[in-house]
Amino acid sequence: MQGTIYLVGTPLGNLEDITLRALRILREADVIACEDTRRSRKLLDHFAIHAALLSYHEHNEEASAKGLVLRAQAGDNVAVITDAGMPGISDPGFQLVQQAIQAGITIVPIPGPVAIETALVVSGLPTDSFRFGGFLPSRKSQREKALSDVAAETATIVFYEAPHRIEATLADIVEILGERPVVVAREMTKLHEEFLRGTASSILAELKTRNRTKGEITLLIGRAEAVKPPDKPIHERVAELLKDGAGRMDAIKQTAKEYGVPKSEVYRLVERNRSPG
Repeated sequence: MQGTIYLVGTPLGNLEDITLRALRILREADVIACEDTRRSRKLLDHFAIHAALLSYHEHNEEASAKGLVLRAQAGDNVAVITDAGMPGISDPGFQLVQQAIQAGITIVPIPGPVAIETALVVSGLPTDSFRFGGFLPSRKSQREKALSDVAAETATIVFYEAPHRIEATLADIVEILGERPVVVAREMTKLHEEFLRGTASSILAELKTRNRTKGEITLLIGRAEAVKPPDKPIHERVAELLKDGAGRMDAIKQTAKEYGVPKSEVYRLVERNRSPG
């Protein structure tokens, strides 16, 4: 008889956020796969759970997933946890789910905290629709492209960001998206939980007054306020700004903000309407 693979949500920080069902599954599992055995052992020891632990992280995910599927095929019940939150949400889990489906193994989700939703409901930004973009790229050029790609998004935008990059990212938001409402959710459910609400520039100014920003960060960006764009084609507005002395890229950025479209779209339209020669 085959075993079952359980995807178990674990607390973001406060251990009291774990569910009774999650505790039961973890106690009954034949093996628990986790990102960091030392970090997970602290959680499990707190609840007197002594199941065997296996390392399952982004660097060994493919090979470990195969091993976990084989164990389930042999009859073991496998619980999968990450350092915090739900497996598979910007954490290992996706490859295991794919392989388990292909092998016909039953997969059962055990709901738990998710940073995206936890931050969203207290952000004060619209919750009727949101877009999750995972972790923003670390390289500035790639990060700028990722932000440009969501410039026309009509839903609340959610990213994960590293604390040592948050100031650079906020500066990029000011440059590319303008003064939209932004929320920086830091260390949620932990002792130093904090929610910074304001514009990207105001939050950036606040962070610059601190010695160092620490902790896990969820970044939320509000949709652009409806602004009536100039009553002329995009490429004509760019040409107008160029005539007034603006540089090419500055004209494209300004037009993108005014029309609420990505810079890449403005660039494309400008190129398409260039006069031959």
